Amino acid sequence: MLVTSRSYAEYEAMFDLKELPDSILDCCAGGSGFTAEAAARGVDAIAADPAYELETPELVDTVRRSLPAGSGIVDEHKGSFVWHWYGTPEQRDQHRIEAADRFLQDVMAAPERYVAAGLPELPFGDRRFELVLCSHLLFTWADKFDRAWHEAALRELIRVSNAEVRIFPLVLQGAGDQIPWLFEVLDALDGVTTEVRKVPYEFQVGANEMLVITRD
Repeated sequence: MLVTSRSYAEYEAMFDLKELPDSILDCCAGGSGFTAEAAARGVDAIAADPAYELETPELVDTVRRSLPAGSGIVDEHKGSFVWHWYGTPEQRDQHRIEAADRFLQDVMAAPERYVAAGLPELPFGDRRFELVLCSHLLFTWADKFDRAWHEAALRELIRVSNAEVRIFPLVLQGAGDQIPWLFEVLDALDGVTTEVRKVPYEFQVGANEMLVITRD
């Protein structure tokens, strides 16, 4: 099981977060430090991930062992990544280490913020969160999860959002291939407005856009 850790600063850039609403869901959050930092800013922040079913010692071990795993994809596709946001591989690693530490501290101090759940079914009420974030799951793993799964997952993210869903990135992991049925899936969604928006973050070449879904 891979439990990726990302920092608040990474989320801020990936999702172009200029300000935070009253409530946020991060799904699927893995070992990221965003929820802890958002909660510290007074936000009703909840993280959801199937990995939270693990007992605390196993979760700690899994997060620690996952830290170097993402580098394998980067090493395999070196020409598909750029470093102008991070600066150096060492700085990227530092983001991940600090994020993992922040996550592990918070999951032990406030376990109620971390809900064991995954798409396409979430245990939250309709319109529960003002903003729903989804990082590096939808579209990133379109070679593992098919179009039908994506449509169901999108509908579920919309269901639990009272205002907006943001998804990043919109290309396949590794080489960064485009998703051929992306806009066909979006056209199938009812009661929402969709927009592809540039963000001030790029690591994979061309992965500098997020999907914004706004409830009508």
